[in-house]
Amino acid sequence: MRLGLTGGVGAGKSTVAHALSDLGAVVIDADALAREVVEPGTPGLAAVVAEFGPEVLGADGALDRPRLGAVVFGDPARRAALEAIVHPLVRRRAAELEAAAPPGAVVVHDIPLLVETGQGGSFDAVLVVDLPPEVQVERLVRDRGWSPDEAGERIAAQASRADRLAVATYVLDNTGSREDLRQRVAEVFEELTG
Repeated sequence: MRLGLTGGVGAGKSTVAHALSDLGAVVIDADALAREVVEPGTPGLAAVVAEFGPEVLGADGALDRPRLGAVVFGDPARRAALEAIVHPLVRRRAAELEAAAPPGAVVVHDIPLLVETGQGGSFDAVLVVDLPPEVQVERLVRDRGWSPDEAGERIAAQASRADRLAVATYVLDNTGSREDLRQRVAEVFEELTG
């Protein structure tokens, strides 16, 4: 069984992914893969440097993510150029990891940009971690130290809440406690595998 997991920035996807892993699912984290495919010495990093210039590298030769983020977050065309490099590499690596999963495993693809990249129909079910945007902003300010404006910009750069909910097979409401969320994950997992 292949599940897609998504939600807006700060929605609680990591908590859900950990809960699913604890329940025995194989979790493939697209954000982790996006870092892996641009590590020093990879063709992905070479392609990013060719597109954006050596100024996106730190002194250690690794990608300077904040510097690159400053270039792409305010410019949709530059962000699309980065995504055209990274997304195919991430998908290829995710396919390799899925192929290596044990037979019969529940494989969860944790993809923050699942809706934006049109992958909603690629899974047996899509789990969307949901909370109102004002709660998202509050948590991003509290937990990540972002300003309200930074949080708002990051939220606005992603699919809308309505667009995410439109592809959801299951909605995981994260307005309660972490334990409430883990309980909802367990209920959905039981329904899917029971």
